[in-house]
Amino acid sequence: MAQDRDSSAEKSQEPTQKRLDEAREQGNIARSRELNTTAILLGGTAAMIMFGGAVARGLSGIMQHNFALERAAFFDTAAMLRQLGDSIYTGLLSLLPVFIMLLVLAFLAPIGLGGWNFSLKSVAPQASRLNPLSGLSRMFGGNAVVELLKAVAKVLVVASIALLILAMNTEDILNTQHEAVLPAIADSVELIAWSVLWMSCAMILISAVDIPFQIYQHSQKLRMTLQQVKDEMKDSEGRPEVKQRIRQLQYQMAQNQMMADVPQADVIITNPEHYAVALRYDQSKEAAPVMLAKGVDFAAQKIREIANEHRIAVVSSPALARAIYFNTKVGEEIPSGLYVAVAQILAYLHQLKQFTAGRLKKRPVLDPNPAIPEELRHD
Repeated sequence: MAQDRDSSAEKSQEPTQKRLDEAREQGNIARSRELNTTAILLGGTAAMIMFGGAVARGLSGIMQHNFALERAAFFDTAAMLRQLGDSIYTGLLSLLPVFIMLLVLAFLAPIGLGGWNFSLKSVAPQASRLNPLSGLSRMFGGNAVVELLKAVAKVLVVASIALLILAMNTEDILNTQHEAVLPAIADSVELIAWSVLWMSCAMILISAVDIPFQIYQHSQKLRMTLQQVKDEMKDSEGRPEVKQRIRQLQYQMAQNQMMADVPQADVIITNPEHYAVALRYDQSKEAAPVMLAKGVDFAAQKIREIANEHRIAVVSSPALARAIYFNTKVGEEIPSGLYVAVAQILAYLHQLKQFTAGRLKKRPVLDPNPAIPEELRHD
């Protein structure tokens, strides 16, 4: 039902860049067949005007060469084959400039609108193209009507320009009957060539109308409904529920890694209940104590439990615990302003070990309120 609503919804939104890119990958870009036809007609006619003399001389030479055969050549198969090969070679060589120009235009004209694009998806077999109903809809649909109107317009425009050219050159055409054969042929060829060129220019008018229409039609075909735009934004930016799940997994992985580092700590400083931070200090490797883990509430309780399991000293110093928690990231050294306070904790633990081992007679006392810079406090 949702798909039916989307398909019947009004496509009021301009196509997004993602939709345009996907359409381009599938070979669905704006193209104008009239532009291709115009370019090839104009280019071919211009090529014949520019190289027509050389082509005529080459073809004339072929005719003279083939009509000047010796009698013996007619009975020599090898000679006739050589004659044919020479004629084909000379003819192709004479027409080569025209062929090259037409080939170049055949490649350049299509990319004049839509740019260069190569996609195998556009020529891949599709079941929809074999559907007779789809074929009938294309034959009698709106596009078919537009193509019919364009064909009628082309005939009318070209015929009108042809009549205009005929009216303008009537006197020159009639004068050829008073000329000798060769000059009359040359003048007639020139008149025909320029007439074809001007009639080909009529296609410029058709192309000037067809190109904006093809761009508009292509844009209309790719327009989107509001729901499609919203769905695309969700897919490109990530659906909220998926992003939330990813964040949860990332947080869980970070928590697991952090908890795995707690056994390496030298001391756990607590709030004593709400905050807990795990510190490690290796004088041979580190210039200052490093915070391995931190947590609040349930995470703090988990840190204390791990510390008890691994017999790590847990020291209650609320102000210092909060200061380290809010001013240090996991894996970083504590701020320099907390060096003295943490050093007092580490010294207390060292003295406590000495007292426990019987090397100190007096039990050490920990200052519950170590000196903490005002800018590092979090009360």
